[in-house]
Amino acid sequence: MALAELVAQRRFLLRDYSPVPPAPGEIQVKVEAVGICGSDLHNFAEGAIGDTPCQYPMVLGHEPAGTVSAVGAGVTGWAPGDRAALEAAHYCYHCEFCMSGRHNLCHHVRFLSNVGEPGFFRDHVNLPATNLLPLPSNLGFVEATLFEPIGIILHSFRFGDPKLGESAAVIGAGPIGLTTIAALRIAGVSRIWCVEPVAHRRDLALVLGADAAIDPAQADPVREILRDTAGRGVDVVFDCAAKDGSINQAIHLGAPAARIVITGVPSELHPAIDFHHLRRKEQWFFPVRRSNHKSEHALRLLQEQGARFTPMLTHRMPLASVQQAFETLEAYSGGVGKVVVLP
Repeated sequence: MALAELVAQRRFLLRDYSPVPPAPGEIQVKVEAVGICGSDLHNFAEGAIGDTPCQYPMVLGHEPAGTVSAVGAGVTGWAPGDRAALEAAHYCYHCEFCMSGRHNLCHHVRFLSNVGEPGFFRDHVNLPATNLLPLPSNLGFVEATLFEPIGIILHSFRFGDPKLGESAAVIGAGPIGLTTIAALRIAGVSRIWCVEPVAHRRDLALVLGADAAIDPAQADPVREILRDTAGRGVDVVFDCAAKDGSINQAIHLGAPAARIVITGVPSELHPAIDFHHLRRKEQWFFPVRRSNHKSEHALRLLQEQGARFTPMLTHRMPLASVQQAFETLEAYSGGVGKVVVLP
């Protein structure tokens, strides 16, 4: 059996390992596909995600789907050969936040792919039975990896609350930004602007549903969008980049009383925020922490509207090529949108 370890900044190594049998209450899963998340890329390229540095070696990957290979004692409803979408987070289910319906803020969460918690860039993983969701028959493993990022977007929509006929801007057309654009189009938003410096990602944004894609190297997005909205700004902004001043750009793009949602994770420890502009417009400002009770909803949406999301799935690469996969993403080469690793 093989796994890929991040052993230093920008360096993966493959090694063999021996999976252990599932414990009581657990299920062993053959990992069939894992999407590469932007947070994985942060860890690879920067040696940290936000204010949390890597501690090597690490096994990344937390957007998986797979096949049940063994069932531990006491588990019912699952059998070898069953296909499943896999949850990376192990919640305690008894802390204040789990008990109040906000398990994404669990005090004792174990999130596979974080420091000390090996993720899914490996052949087999043992999980609590509660971390498996039956995979709809019309979804392949590659497509199913999108359920985790879609769950994050659905959670972000609790804050952004995009409404039929409203206007929206999305900063960044990486996988999270593209997923946001597709979901906004499903929600019935009237017009969507995307801000993205990479040409092929602007093209993908238009395919996924954006009405306009602005290159910030060629035009000031704030000036362009304010001009298009007669100086008003948009009703809701999703910052899916959180870099190079995009948080303040989001604030300036928003109309008075706009909802400003920060889905991206800043690399800076203390990102600047133009508080007085936010204050004068009495805008709502929401950071997003993973997903909260949205996995089943995400799978249903993917089952029913999958064709709206799958154009972003541009690359499939074997686990043995994981180094190349991350280098491709970091360089924005080969027209890359989202990469799925196949262990």
